[in-house]
Amino acid sequence: MAGVDAPTVGTPAGMRKINQRAVLDLLRRSGAATRPQVAKETGLSKPTVSQALLALEAAGLARPTGQTSTGTGRSAVLYEADPTAGYVLGVDIGREHIRVAVSDLGGAIVARRDERNSARSGAALVTAVGKIAASAIAEARLSAADIVVRVVGSPGVADPEKRCFRHAPNLPGWGRAGLIDDLEAELGPDLMVENDANLTAVGEGESGAARGASVFGCITIGTGVGMGMMVDGRVFRGATGAAGEIGYLPYGRTRSSSEDGTPPARGHLEEATAAQSVVRGARELGLGTAKSAREVFRLAREGDELARQALEAEADRLAYTVASVAAVIDPELIVLGGGMGTAADLLLEPLDRALRAFTPLVPKVVQGELGEDAVLTGAISVGLRAAEGLVFDRRVGAA
Repeated sequence: MAGVDAPTVGTPAGMRKINQRAVLDLLRRSGAATRPQVAKETGLSKPTVSQALLALEAAGLARPTGQTSTGTGRSAVLYEADPTAGYVLGVDIGREHIRVAVSDLGGAIVARRDERNSARSGAALVTAVGKIAASAIAEARLSAADIVVRVVGSPGVADPEKRCFRHAPNLPGWGRAGLIDDLEAELGPDLMVENDANLTAVGEGESGAARGASVFGCITIGTGVGMGMMVDGRVFRGATGAAGEIGYLPYGRTRSSSEDGTPPARGHLEEATAAQSVVRGARELGLGTAKSAREVFRLAREGDELARQALEAEADRLAYTVASVAAVIDPELIVLGGGMGTAADLLLEPLDRALRAFTPLVPKVVQGELGEDAVLTGAISVGLRAAEGLVFDRRVGAA
Protein backbone atom coordinates (compact mmCIF):
# COMPACT_ATOMS: atom_id res chain seq x y z
CA MET A 1 0.00 0.00 0.00
CA ALA A 2 1.25 3.49 -0.80
CA GLY A 3 2.80 5.36 2.09
CA VAL A 4 2.04 8.87 3.33
CA ASP A 5 4.66 11.52 2.62
CA ALA A 6 5.77 13.40 5.72
CA PRO A 7 5.72 17.20 5.47
CA THR A 8 9.07 18.95 5.25
CA VAL A 9 9.65 20.23 8.76
CA GLY A 10 10.99 23.77 9.09
CA THR A 11 9.37 25.29 5.99
CA PRO A 12 6.20 27.41 6.28
CA ALA A 13 4.30 24.91 4.12
CA GLY A 14 5.57 22.03 6.23
CA MET A 15 4.54 23.73 9.46
CA ARG A 16 1.09 24.48 8.07
CA LYS A 17 0.58 20.80 7.23
CA ILE A 18 1.74 19.74 10.69
CA ASN A 19 -0.68 22.18 12.31
CA GLN A 20 -3.54 21.11 10.06
CA ARG A 21 -2.91 17.45 10.86
CA ALA A 22 -2.84 18.23 14.60
CA VAL A 23 -6.20 20.01 14.34
CA LEU A 24 -7.75 17.22 12.26
CA ASP A 25 -6.46 14.50 14.59
CA LEU A 26 -8.02 16.32 17.54
CA LEU A 27 -11.40 16.54 15.81
CA ARG A 28 -11.23 12.84 14.95
CA ARG A 29 -10.23 11.87 18.46
CA SER A 30 -12.43 14.20 20.52
CA GLY A 31 -15.38 15.00 18.27
CA ALA A 32 -16.83 18.37 17.35
CA ALA A 33 -15.12 21.41 18.85
CA THR A 34 -14.97 25.18 18.53
CA ARG A 35 -11.90 27.17 17.49
CA PRO A 36 -11.11 28.17 21.12
CA GLN A 37 -11.48 24.53 22.24
CA VAL A 38 -9.16 23.32 19.49
CA ALA A 39 -6.61 26.01 20.37
CA LYS A 40 -6.71 25.02 24.04
CA GLU A 41 -6.33 21.30 23.37
CA THR A 42 -3.61 21.55 20.71
CA GLY A 43 -1.67 24.44 22.22
CA LEU A 44 -1.83 26.31 18.90
CA SER A 45 -2.74 29.98 18.68
CA LYS A 46 -6.28 30.92 17.71
CA PRO A 47 -5.17 32.50 14.39
CA THR A 48 -3.23 29.33 13.54
CA VAL A 49 -6.27 27.20 14.34
CA SER A 50 -8.49 29.44 12.22
CA GLN A 51 -6.13 29.09 9.26
CA ALA A 52 -5.93 25.33 9.73
CA LEU A 53 -9.71 24.94 9.90
CA LEU A 54 -10.17 27.04 6.77
CA ALA A 55 -7.66 24.87 4.91
CA LEU A 56 -9.22 21.64 6.18
CA GLU A 57 -12.68 22.83 5.21
CA ALA A 58 -11.45 23.79 1.73
CA ALA A 59 -9.91 20.32 1.38
CA GLY A 60 -13.15 18.62 2.42
CA LEU A 61 -11.61 17.17 5.59
CA ALA A 62 -13.50 19.25 8.18
CA ARG A 63 -16.88 20.93 8.19
CA PRO A 64 -19.07 23.16 10.38
CA THR A 65 -21.63 21.12 12.26
CA GLY A 66 -23.57 23.68 14.28
CA GLN A 67 -23.03 26.28 16.95
CA THR A 68 -22.59 26.31 20.69
CA SER A 69 -23.04 29.03 23.26
CA THR A 70 -19.82 30.40 24.76
CA GLY A 71 -21.37 33.06 26.97
CA THR A 72 -24.22 35.53 27.23
CA GLY A 73 -25.38 36.41 23.77
CA ARG A 74 -22.40 34.77 22.08
CA SER A 75 -22.04 31.58 20.07
CA ALA A 76 -19.21 29.79 18.33
CA VAL A 77 -19.11 27.51 15.29
CA LEU A 78 -18.55 23.82 15.99
CA TYR A 79 -16.29 21.95 13.57
CA GLU A 80 -16.01 18.20 13.04
CA ALA A 81 -13.88 15.92 10.91
CA ASP A 82 -15.89 15.25 7.75
CA PRO A 83 -16.62 11.49 7.74
CA THR A 84 -17.50 11.57 4.03
CA ALA A 85 -13.96 12.56 3.02
CA GLY A 86 -13.26 8.92 2.22
CA TYR A 87 -14.42 5.36 2.76
CA VAL A 88 -12.94 2.04 3.79
CA LEU A 89 -13.82 -1.39 2.41
CA GLY A 90 -13.54 -4.36 4.76
CA VAL A 91 -13.71 -7.96 3.49
CA ASP A 92 -13.93 -11.16 5.53
CA ILE A 93 -13.21 -14.26 3.44
CA GLY A 94 -14.07 -17.57 5.07
CA ARG A 95 -14.71 -21.10 3.89
CA GLU A 96 -18.45 -20.78 4.41
CA HIS A 97 -19.14 -17.04 4.04
CA ILE A 98 -17.92 -13.85 2.42
CA ARG A 99 -18.74 -10.69 4.36
CA VAL A 100 -18.17 -7.17 3.08
CA ALA A 101 -18.73 -3.78 4.71
CA VAL A 102 -18.15 -0.19 3.66
CA SER A 103 -17.42 2.42 6.33
CA ASP A 104 -17.05 6.18 6.25
CA LEU A 105 -14.10 7.80 8.02
CA GLY A 106 -16.19 8.20 11.15
CA GLY A 107 -16.53 4.43 11.43
CA ALA A 108 -20.21 4.33 10.42
CA ILE A 109 -21.13 1.33 8.25
CA VAL A 110 -22.88 2.61 5.14
CA ALA A 111 -23.29 -0.74 3.35
CA ARG A 112 -23.03 -4.42 4.27
CA ARG A 113 -23.23 -7.64 2.25
CA ASP A 114 -23.09 -11.22 3.55
CA GLU A 115 -23.12 -14.14 1.12
CA ARG A 116 -22.25 -17.81 1.21
CA ASN A 117 -18.94 -18.82 -0.29
CA SER A 118 -19.73 -21.32 -3.03
CA ALA A 119 -16.41 -20.89 -4.85
CA ARG A 120 -14.25 -23.98 -5.22
CA SER A 121 -11.12 -22.45 -6.68
CA GLY A 122 -8.94 -19.46 -5.95
CA ALA A 123 -9.87 -17.73 -9.20
CA ALA A 124 -13.60 -18.22 -8.60
CA LEU A 125 -13.29 -16.91 -5.05
CA VAL A 126 -11.43 -13.79 -6.18
CA THR A 127 -14.16 -13.10 -8.73
CA ALA A 128 -16.91 -13.66 -6.17
CA VAL A 129 -15.25 -11.30 -3.67
CA GLY A 130 -14.95 -8.64 -6.35
CA LYS A 131 -18.64 -8.89 -7.28
CA ILE A 132 -19.83 -8.74 -3.67
CA ALA A 133 -17.56 -5.78 -2.93
CA ALA A 134 -18.80 -3.92 -6.02
CA SER A 135 -22.38 -4.60 -4.94
CA ALA A 136 -21.71 -3.18 -1.47
CA ILE A 137 -20.06 -0.07 -2.91
CA ALA A 138 -23.01 0.47 -5.25
CA GLU A 139 -25.44 -0.05 -2.36
CA ALA A 140 -23.69 2.82 -0.55
CA ARG A 141 -24.08 4.94 -3.71
CA LEU A 142 -20.33 5.29 -3.99
CA SER A 143 -17.79 4.62 -6.71
CA ALA A 144 -14.56 2.66 -6.49
CA ALA A 145 -12.70 5.99 -6.44
CA ASP A 146 -14.37 6.86 -3.11
CA ILE A 147 -12.71 3.88 -1.42
CA VAL A 148 -9.42 4.95 0.12
CA VAL A 149 -8.26 1.65 1.62
CA ARG A 150 -9.36 -1.96 1.16
CA VAL A 151 -8.63 -4.48 3.93
CA VAL A 152 -9.06 -8.20 3.34
CA GLY A 153 -9.14 -10.68 6.22
CA SER A 154 -8.38 -14.27 5.26
CA PRO A 155 -7.23 -17.54 6.81
CA GLY A 156 -3.52 -18.16 6.41
CA VAL A 157 -0.41 -16.00 6.29
CA ALA A 158 0.22 -13.53 3.50
CA ASP A 159 3.43 -14.31 1.62
CA PRO A 160 4.90 -10.97 0.40
CA GLU A 161 7.19 -12.65 -2.15
CA LYS A 162 4.83 -15.16 -3.76
CA ARG A 163 1.85 -12.84 -3.21
CA CYS A 164 -0.40 -15.58 -1.89
CA PHE A 165 -1.62 -17.04 1.41
CA ARG A 166 0.30 -19.83 3.08
CA HIS A 167 -1.32 -22.25 5.54
CA ALA A 168 -4.90 -21.82 4.27
CA PRO A 169 -5.90 -25.40 3.39
CA ASN A 170 -9.62 -24.70 3.71
CA LEU A 171 -9.55 -22.29 0.74
CA PRO A 172 -8.59 -24.24 -2.41
CA GLY A 173 -6.13 -22.39 -4.63
CA TRP A 174 -5.38 -19.74 -2.01
CA GLY A 175 -1.69 -20.68 -2.05
CA ARG A 176 -1.26 -19.97 -5.77
CA ALA A 177 1.49 -17.44 -6.50
CA GLY A 178 0.10 -14.07 -7.57
CA LEU A 179 -3.31 -14.56 -5.94
CA ILE A 180 -3.02 -11.34 -3.88
CA ASP A 181 -2.23 -9.44 -7.09
CA ASP A 182 -5.45 -10.87 -8.54
CA LEU A 183 -7.34 -9.66 -5.46
CA GLU A 184 -5.88 -6.19 -5.88
CA ALA A 185 -6.81 -6.14 -9.55
CA GLU A 186 -10.37 -7.11 -8.62
CA LEU A 187 -10.83 -4.85 -5.58
CA GLY A 188 -8.63 -1.88 -6.40
CA PRO A 189 -5.41 -0.24 -5.18
CA ASP A 190 -4.24 0.39 -1.62
CA LEU A 191 -5.12 -3.16 -0.65
CA MET A 192 -4.11 -4.48 2.76
CA VAL A 193 -4.29 -8.21 3.54
CA GLU A 194 -4.31 -9.63 7.03
CA ASN A 195 -4.91 -12.92 8.82
CA ASP A 196 -8.54 -13.19 9.92
CA ALA A 197 -7.69 -14.22 13.50
CA ASN A 198 -5.42 -11.18 13.80
CA LEU A 199 -8.27 -8.93 12.69
CA THR A 200 -10.59 -10.63 15.14
CA ALA A 201 -8.11 -9.83 17.90
CA VAL A 202 -7.93 -6.20 16.77
CA GLY A 203 -11.73 -5.96 16.79
CA GLU A 204 -12.19 -7.60 20.19
CA GLY A 205 -9.37 -5.50 21.61
CA GLU A 206 -10.77 -2.18 20.44
CA SER A 207 -14.51 -2.68 20.79
CA GLY A 208 -15.16 -6.17 22.16
CA ALA A 209 -14.40 -8.54 24.99
CA ALA A 210 -10.69 -7.63 25.31
CA ARG A 211 -11.08 -3.88 25.80
CA GLY A 212 -8.43 -2.73 28.26
CA ALA A 213 -6.33 -5.91 28.05
CA SER A 214 -2.67 -5.36 27.15
CA VAL A 215 -1.65 -8.98 26.44
CA PHE A 216 -4.32 -11.33 25.15
CA GLY A 217 -5.03 -14.01 22.58
CA CYS A 218 -8.15 -14.48 20.50
CA ILE A 219 -8.68 -18.13 19.56
CA THR A 220 -11.00 -18.58 16.59
CA ILE A 221 -12.47 -22.00 15.91
CA GLY A 222 -14.75 -22.74 13.01
CA THR A 223 -13.92 -24.60 9.82
CA GLY A 224 -10.29 -24.01 10.84
CA VAL A 225 -8.41 -22.99 13.97
CA GLY A 226 -6.30 -19.88 14.49
CA MET A 227 -5.27 -17.29 17.02
CA GLY A 228 -4.52 -13.59 16.96
CA MET A 229 -2.22 -12.22 19.66
CA MET A 230 -2.13 -8.62 20.82
CA VAL A 231 0.69 -7.17 22.90
CA ASP A 232 0.34 -3.56 24.05
CA GLY A 233 -2.11 -2.72 21.29
CA ARG A 234 -0.14 -4.34 18.47
CA VAL A 235 -0.58 -7.63 16.64
CA PHE A 236 2.25 -10.03 17.45
CA ARG A 237 3.24 -11.72 14.19
CA GLY A 238 6.48 -13.59 14.88
CA ALA A 239 9.39 -13.81 12.45
CA THR A 240 7.44 -14.81 9.33
CA GLY A 241 3.90 -13.74 10.21
CA ALA A 242 2.85 -17.24 11.30
CA ALA A 243 2.54 -16.50 15.03
CA GLY A 244 -0.85 -17.79 16.13
CA GLU A 245 -1.11 -20.64 13.62
CA ILE A 246 -2.01 -22.90 16.54
CA GLY A 247 -3.75 -25.42 14.31
CA TYR A 248 -0.28 -26.86 13.73
CA LEU A 249 0.36 -27.61 17.39
CA PRO A 250 0.98 -31.37 17.76
CA TYR A 251 -1.98 -33.15 19.28
CA GLY A 252 -2.48 -36.85 19.79
CA ARG A 253 0.30 -37.82 17.36
CA THR A 254 4.01 -37.14 17.35
CA ARG A 255 4.85 -38.51 13.91
CA SER A 256 3.83 -37.37 10.49
CA SER A 257 0.91 -39.26 8.99
CA SER A 258 2.48 -39.06 5.53
CA GLU A 259 4.81 -41.73 4.21
CA ASP A 260 7.60 -39.31 3.30
CA GLY A 261 7.50 -37.41 6.59
CA THR A 262 6.21 -34.12 5.15
CA PRO A 263 3.96 -32.05 7.41
CA PRO A 264 0.21 -32.19 6.80
CA ALA A 265 -1.72 -29.39 5.13
CA ARG A 266 -4.08 -29.35 8.10
CA GLY A 267 -2.45 -29.43 11.51
CA HIS A 268 -3.15 -32.05 14.17
CA LEU A 269 -4.77 -29.60 16.57
CA GLU A 270 -6.99 -28.19 13.84
CA GLU A 271 -8.14 -31.70 12.95
CA ALA A 272 -8.88 -32.35 16.62
CA THR A 273 -10.66 -29.14 17.60
CA ALA A 274 -12.29 -27.56 14.52
CA ALA A 275 -16.06 -27.59 14.17
CA GLN A 276 -16.20 -30.93 12.34
CA SER A 277 -14.49 -32.59 15.31
CA VAL A 278 -17.56 -31.78 17.41
CA VAL A 279 -19.78 -33.51 14.87
CA ARG A 280 -17.40 -36.44 14.59
CA GLY A 281 -17.24 -36.82 18.36
CA ALA A 282 -21.03 -36.68 18.69
CA ARG A 283 -21.47 -39.41 16.09
CA GLU A 284 -18.86 -41.58 17.75
CA LEU A 285 -20.87 -41.30 20.95
CA GLY A 286 -23.98 -42.46 19.11
CA LEU A 287 -25.63 -39.18 18.14
CA GLY A 288 -26.13 -40.19 14.53
CA THR A 289 -28.43 -37.27 13.71
CA ALA A 290 -25.72 -34.63 14.22
CA LYS A 291 -24.93 -32.89 10.94
CA SER A 292 -23.22 -29.69 12.14
CA ALA A 293 -21.58 -28.24 15.21
CA ARG A 294 -24.46 -25.78 15.56
CA GLU A 295 -26.87 -28.71 15.72
CA VAL A 296 -24.81 -30.33 18.46
CA PHE A 297 -24.89 -27.02 20.35
CA ARG A 298 -28.67 -26.85 20.01
CA LEU A 299 -29.17 -30.42 21.19
CA ALA A 300 -26.88 -29.81 24.18
CA ARG A 301 -28.93 -26.77 25.20
CA GLU A 302 -32.06 -28.89 24.94
CA GLY A 303 -30.55 -31.36 27.38
CA ASP A 304 -29.37 -34.14 25.07
CA GLU A 305 -26.81 -36.10 27.10
CA LEU A 306 -24.75 -37.33 24.15
CA ALA A 307 -24.45 -33.80 22.79
CA ARG A 308 -23.30 -32.59 26.21
CA GLN A 309 -20.68 -35.33 26.35
CA ALA A 310 -19.41 -34.31 22.91
CA LEU A 311 -19.02 -30.72 24.09
CA GLU A 312 -17.27 -31.86 27.28
CA ALA A 313 -14.71 -33.64 25.08
CA GLU A 314 -14.33 -30.51 22.96
CA ALA A 315 -13.81 -28.46 26.12
CA ASP A 316 -10.94 -30.78 27.08
CA ARG A 317 -9.29 -30.23 23.70
CA LEU A 318 -9.75 -26.48 24.00
CA ALA A 319 -8.23 -26.59 27.48
CA TYR A 320 -5.14 -28.24 25.98
CA THR A 321 -4.99 -25.42 23.44
CA VAL A 322 -5.33 -22.68 26.04
CA ALA A 323 -2.76 -24.37 28.31
CA SER A 324 -0.26 -24.51 25.45
CA VAL A 325 -0.78 -20.84 24.64
CA ALA A 326 -0.65 -19.78 28.29
CA ALA A 327 2.73 -21.42 28.80
CA VAL A 328 4.23 -19.46 25.91
CA ILE A 329 2.73 -15.95 25.98
CA ASP A 330 1.27 -15.72 29.53
CA PRO A 331 -1.85 -13.79 28.44
CA GLU A 332 -4.11 -12.01 30.88
CA LEU A 333 -7.09 -12.99 28.75
CA ILE A 334 -8.13 -15.50 26.10
CA VAL A 335 -11.13 -14.64 23.94
CA LEU A 336 -13.02 -17.52 22.34
CA GLY A 337 -14.32 -16.54 18.90
CA GLY A 338 -15.36 -18.03 15.60
CA GLY A 339 -18.28 -20.43 15.31
CA MET A 340 -17.23 -22.19 18.50
CA GLY A 341 -17.59 -18.92 20.35
CA THR A 342 -21.36 -19.17 19.96
CA ALA A 343 -21.27 -22.19 22.29
CA ALA A 344 -19.15 -20.48 24.93
CA ASP A 345 -22.02 -20.70 27.43
CA LEU A 346 -21.73 -24.49 27.16
CA LEU A 347 -17.93 -24.70 26.97
CA LEU A 348 -16.46 -22.19 29.42
CA GLU A 349 -17.23 -24.02 32.65
CA PRO A 350 -15.89 -27.47 31.60
CA LEU A 351 -13.00 -25.76 29.80
CA ASP A 352 -11.98 -23.92 32.96
CA ARG A 353 -12.26 -27.10 35.01
CA ALA A 354 -10.09 -29.05 32.59
CA LEU A 355 -7.61 -26.18 32.27
CA ARG A 356 -7.04 -26.09 36.02
CA ALA A 357 -6.30 -29.81 35.94
CA PHE A 358 -3.69 -29.25 33.17
CA THR A 359 -1.68 -26.30 34.43
CA PRO A 360 -1.26 -23.68 37.16
CA LEU A 361 -1.09 -21.04 34.40
CA VAL A 362 -4.80 -20.29 34.03
CA PRO A 363 -5.76 -17.12 32.15
CA LYS A 364 -9.31 -15.86 32.15
CA VAL A 365 -11.24 -17.25 29.17
CA VAL A 366 -14.24 -15.30 27.89
CA GLN A 367 -16.67 -15.37 25.00
CA GLY A 368 -16.04 -12.93 22.18
CA GLU A 369 -18.54 -10.08 21.97
CA LEU A 370 -18.43 -9.36 18.25
CA GLY A 371 -19.59 -12.71 16.89
CA GLU A 372 -19.58 -13.00 13.11
CA ASP A 373 -18.74 -9.30 12.81
CA ALA A 374 -15.34 -9.65 14.51
CA VAL A 375 -13.17 -9.89 11.39
CA LEU A 376 -14.98 -7.05 9.63
CA THR A 377 -14.75 -4.88 12.75
CA GLY A 378 -11.00 -5.41 12.86
CA ALA A 379 -10.66 -4.86 9.12
CA ILE A 380 -12.52 -1.55 9.25
CA SER A 381 -10.45 -0.43 12.25
CA VAL A 382 -7.15 -1.21 10.50
CA GLY A 383 -8.41 0.45 7.33
CA LEU A 384 -9.49 3.61 9.10
CA ARG A 385 -6.08 4.11 10.67
CA ALA A 386 -4.43 3.80 7.26
CA ALA A 387 -7.07 5.88 5.46
CA GLU A 388 -6.80 8.87 7.79
CA GLY A 389 -3.21 9.53 6.77
CA LEU A 390 -3.81 8.84 3.09
CA VAL A 391 -6.85 11.11 2.86
CA PHE A 392 -5.04 13.95 4.60
CA ASP A 393 -2.01 13.66 2.36
CA ARG A 394 -4.08 13.57 -0.83
CA ARG A 395 -6.60 16.23 0.07
CA VAL A 396 -4.19 18.74 1.62
CA GLY A 397 -1.70 18.23 -1.18
CA ALA A 398 -4.44 18.88 -3.73
CA ALA A 399 -6.03 21.81 -1.90
